[in-house]
Amino acid sequence: MRSTHGKPAREVPDLSTAWLRVFLEVARSGSFTVAARTLGWTQSAVSRQVASLEAALGGAALFDRLPRGVRLTEAGRALVPHAEAVAESLLGAARELTALREVAGGRLRFGAFPTADAALVPHTLAAFRARHPHVRVSREEGLTPSLLDRLATGHLELAIVSTTGGVPLEAYELHHLLDESLYVAVPAGHPLAGAGEVPLDRLADADWISGGPRPEGTLLAAALRRGFRPRVAHVVAEWTAKQGYVAAGLGVALVPALAAGSVRPDVVLLRVLDEGAPARAVYAATARGRSLAPAARAFLTALREAAARIPG
Repeated sequence: MRSTHGKPAREVPDLSTAWLRVFLEVARSGSFTVAARTLGWTQSAVSRQVASLEAALGGAALFDRLPRGVRLTEAGRALVPHAEAVAESLLGAARELTALREVAGGRLRFGAFPTADAALVPHTLAAFRARHPHVRVSREEGLTPSLLDRLATGHLELAIVSTTGGVPLEAYELHHLLDESLYVAVPAGHPLAGAGEVPLDRLADADWISGGPRPEGTLLAAALRRGFRPRVAHVVAEWTAKQGYVAAGLGVALVPALAAGSVRPDVVLLRVLDEGAPARAVYAATARGRSLAPAARAFLTALREAAARIPG
C-alpha cells in the first residue's frame, strides 16, 4: 500500500477487540491467572490472546513476564489509553443500541395531515411520551403529498396520511388506522339541525365552505359520487375558520370524524348517510423496504390504540 505522497504507507494492524479486552484485564490485574479467572477463560487462552496482539503490533512485548505475575512494558503502557478508548467507545455503542432496542432513547420524526392533529396525534403523543419519555420526538404538519415526499427522502420515519385527493399510496408500506365517516356542519338554527343524520344530496342546493374552489381532491368529492356538483361559496383552509363561517350562516361544510370532537357549540354536526365506501381512509405510511426503528414501531402501536378510540 502506498501513501498519497508516493511513499509506502505503514500498514494499520487489524486488532481484535477480544485481544484488547484481554490485554486490559491483564494490565489491571498484573496476572494472566487472575485475568483468566475474571474472564472465565483458561490461562493458556489468555496467554494466546496476548501473544496474538503482540504479533499484530509488530512483535512488541506488551508485558514483562515475571516469576510472579506480569508488568507492563513501555509499549504496553503506551497501548493502555488507546485500548481503554476503544473499550469505552464500544460500551457506549452497546448502551445506545440497547436504548434504541428498548425504546429508552433515540429519536422519532413523523408527520401528519392537519385534521389528524385535532385528536389522533395528541392522544398518540401523550401515550407515547408516558411510555417512552426519553425518545426525542419531532413532528411536521403537511398535506399527504408533501408528507409522502418527506418520507421518501428519509426526513420522516412515519407519516399519517389519508386517501383524500386520490394520492397514490401503493409505493409505501401502509398501516391502516381508521376509515372516517363524514359529517355536515350546519349553523345551530338550520332547518336540518335536529335531523341527526342526512343524505348528502339533501344539501345539493346549499352554499358550501371548502378548502378548495373545486370539489375534486377534497372531501367534497363525496358530493360528486352522490350525483351533484356542490356550489363552493367560500374557500377556507383552516377548520376553526370554517366553523366561524358556518356559525355565521354563510354555508355548510363537510367535517371528517377526526375533527368532529372539536366543533363549537353554535354549530351542529349531522352524520352523512353514505351507502358507499367511507369518505376516506387514514393510514400510517412508512417507506417500503426500510427497516422500522423500535421507536417508530412503538409509536405505531400508540397510533392504533388512539385511532380505536375515535368515534366514526
